[in-house]
Amino acid sequence: MAKQMFLNLPVRDLEKSVAFFSALGFSFNPDFTDENATCMIVNDDAFVMLLVEAYFKTFTARPVADARSATEAIMSFSLASREAVDELVRTALTAGGTPSQEAQDYGFMYTHSFQDPDGHLWEVFWMDPAGPPKDAAL
Repeated sequence: MAKQMFLNLPVRDLEKSVAFFSALGFSFNPDFTDENATCMIVNDDAFVMLLVEAYFKTFTARPVADARSATEAIMSFSLASREAVDELVRTALTAGGTPSQEAQDYGFMYTHSFQDPDGHLWEVFWMDPAGPPKDAAL
């Protein structure tokens, strides 16, 4: 089983992306940062590599999706409370992100989302540690 996860995302303006995600409270590993890329730390075992689009293209022969017009993935992460979810989405919108979906309240789970400056979709959620009720539909 995998020990660490790295998600690679193309970005148009690395400096703008770093400023955006820094405003959301993320930090970056300077050992994996240069003019082409940076390593955003999600936690001890999960990282997002933000790669300048031209550099990202060197890793694939396929065309790079424009996340502002097509969905390539939805990145999700959890927070400790509903309030933390709403606060992070407010911070994302203030820092240059755009709204995505309205908040969804499933009782045991609460989600909200935004798009980063490159149009990548991010979903933030809180889930009751007890989990869903036995009869809950997702």
